[in-house]
Amino acid sequence: MTETLAHRRVLLVIGGGIAAYKALDLIRRLRERGASVCPVLTAGAQEFVTPLAAAALAGERAHTDLFDRASEAEIGHIKLARQADAVVVAPATANLMARMAGGHAADLATTILLATTLPILIAPAMNVQMWAHPATRRNRAVLEGDGVRIVGPNAGRMAEPESGPGRMAEPNEIADALERMLGAPAGDRLLAGRRVLVTSGPTHEPIDPVRYIANRSSGRQGHAIAAAAAAAGAAVTLVSGPVALPDPPGVAIVRVETARQMLAAVEEALPADIAVFAAAVADWRPEQEAGSKKIKKDGTGPAPMPLVENPDILATIARRPSGRPPLVVGFAAETDTVVEHARAKIARKGCDLIVANDVSAEGGVMGGVDNTVHLIRRDGAVETWPRLGKDEVARRLVAHLAGLLAG
Repeated sequence: MTETLAHRRVLLVIGGGIAAYKALDLIRRLRERGASVCPVLTAGAQEFVTPLAAAALAGERAHTDLFDRASEAEIGHIKLARQADAVVVAPATANLMARMAGGHAADLATTILLATTLPILIAPAMNVQMWAHPATRRNRAVLEGDGVRIVGPNAGRMAEPESGPGRMAEPNEIADALERMLGAPAGDRLLAGRRVLVTSGPTHEPIDPVRYIANRSSGRQGHAIAAAAAAAGAAVTLVSGPVALPDPPGVAIVRVETARQMLAAVEEALPADIAVFAAAVADWRPEQEAGSKKIKKDGTGPAPMPLVENPDILATIARRPSGRPPLVVGFAAETDTVVEHARAKIARKGCDLIVANDVSAEGGVMGGVDNTVHLIRRDGAVETWPRLGKDEVARRLVAHLAGLLAG
């Protein structure tokens, strides 16, 4: 991605958080891709970075004051809100997101954001508890409903001694997301303004600190679906079990290990317009919780290990009495009589669509790059696709789901 931003003008609103220092690097990355950048700093941002530093990197003046006499003589804030190709807010703090969602216009940044008709991309950054707070979740839903695109946040260490989702996306990730936003033709943004939840990968159910129950899922198909949904304009949350894959660009990642953690993360990520359950969740877990010590062989044979069923994530969400996503999609990984098993599964789970595939060893689907899928509807109708790369399966599936949601 190098030409989409060439000769584009970006209005960069820098919020007041420690991640503001990354906004300086973002200016550099955007200019490397050919964009011009006009920085706007909130009062809070100026506690972390200076207007002089932002201006020096941007090669033009940084704006800070709504009541700047020289600028406002010509209604400067309206010009800033109009004379660009896109607005990027990085970092988008919890406070700034709240003010955007509420339509406040108390300073230059929020006045511009209220006055603009340009596409807006925000990169949230805040404490993990602030990101998880119901108020922030409501504000995020409002912004997404207004068509604001979101990149990140990523999971990781915070400035304070905490870890989890809340780190601002890296500058190159933000630049990539901006390129996708500006580069996608309107006809390709089939899910613009929609929220999509995807699960991916296996789950690991610990037996002891070094052993676990799992399966051979690579997560490749689920990750491809998340990437395709983001490319189609959706705000995507990907709940992923342990995988060895790079994070899809422009997607909020929640990493989990066990089935119970995945269910909790899925419920936390709702509401959504579409929920795609592509993860290969372990059906059972050890009845006894894993202790802190490795189980040792004592020469008497294998220790008994009673198993209990894990929660059924797909059925739990599909049968929610309230807050059920309008479109719930499950996957059926089968080794024989694929379509018949999938038809039974859709009736049992209560979802709207099942994507069934043959994962027998000779098919090479588990861990492979190709897939052959059958789409089974509630009425039992089946649509079979030819063998395709998993990325192409993801693109076709996203287009299919967008059509179902619109129809």
